[in-house]
Amino acid sequence: MRRDYDGEADLAELQRFAQRIWSPGSRWHVGDLAWNLGQEPTAAKRPMALWRIGAEVVAWGWLEAPDELALLVDPARPELAGQVLDWAEDVTATPPSVTVFDTERHLEAALRSRGYSADGDGPYFLAHRRDLAVLPAMPSLPSGFLVRPVRGEDDLTRRVAVHREVWHPSAVTEERYRTLVRRWPYRSEYDVVVEAPDGRFVAYCLGWYDEVNRAGLFEPVGTVAEFRRQGLGRAAGIAVLRAFREAGAETAVVYARGDDAYPVPKRLYAALGFAPHARTVSYRPRRDRVSR
Repeated sequence: MRRDYDGEADLAELQRFAQRIWSPGSRWHVGDLAWNLGQEPTAAKRPMALWRIGAEVVAWGWLEAPDELALLVDPARPELAGQVLDWAEDVTATPPSVTVFDTERHLEAALRSRGYSADGDGPYFLAHRRDLAVLPAMPSLPSGFLVRPVRGEDDLTRRVAVHREVWHPSAVTEERYRTLVRRWPYRSEYDVVVEAPDGRFVAYCLGWYDEVNRAGLFEPVGTVAEFRRQGLGRAAGIAVLRAFREAGAETAVVYARGDDAYPVPKRLYAALGFAPHARTVSYRPRRDRVSR
C-alpha cells in the first residue's frame, strides 16, 4: 500500500490525487506540487511516500524539512492520516510538526488524536480566494512598461533572472526552469511578466490552472524592489486572472503570509479582489514524544 516516491511519474499520480480531492480549503493545488517539488534541488530527495488502494493514490507524506511534515489525505479515508504520521515518525529522529489549513478538519482531528496540539505563535499563511465572474480592467502602467506572457526559450534567461532577483538567494536556475515548463500543468499564457523600457523583466505572476476544478493558483508572484508601488505586480496578477477566466476558470486562489510581520503580499491580493477564507495552523507533538 505504501511506496516511496519515485520521481516524475509519481508526481503526475500525486497531482491527479490532489486534483481529485481538491477544494478551496485544500492546502495543495496541482500547481503547488509542480512548483514545490521541482525548484529546490533536494526537495524530491527528502523522505516522501505515497499510499495507494489499488491503482489509486489516497495519501501522501513528505518531510519537506527534517522536522516538518507535509501531508495530503483523502477526506473519505481519514484513518490514513495515522499511517502517514507513523511513517514520518519512523523516518525522523523526533516526531515532526505538521501544518494544515483550518478547513482540513480530518487532518486536524487525526493530529489531535495523536496528542499534537495547535501552536498559535509565529508566522502563518492565509488562503485567499476570489470569483472570476467580474474582473478589473487592465490598469495603465508607467510609460514604456509592457505586461505580457513569456515567449518560451527566448525569454528564459530574463524570466529566471527576475525570479532570482526577487527571491535572492534562490535555487531556481535556467535548467530547472526549463524542466518546469515541460511539467504539467504549466502553460506559458499563465506565466506573465512586466517588461521595463530597457528590456528587463521587473515583475511577474506565475499561474497554474486546474481545468477539472476550474481553479487557478498564483505561485509564485514577485516584483523587483526598486519597481514596487507602481502597480506592476497588480497588473501581472490581473493579466493572469483574465487568462484563467478565458480558459474557463471560475475561481482563483493564492496563499500569503497573514501575520503582521509580512503584510505586503496580503495587501496586494486584497487589491486584486481576493479575500481570505482559511489559515494555516501548525501542530506540534507533545514534549514527551519529541524527547523520545
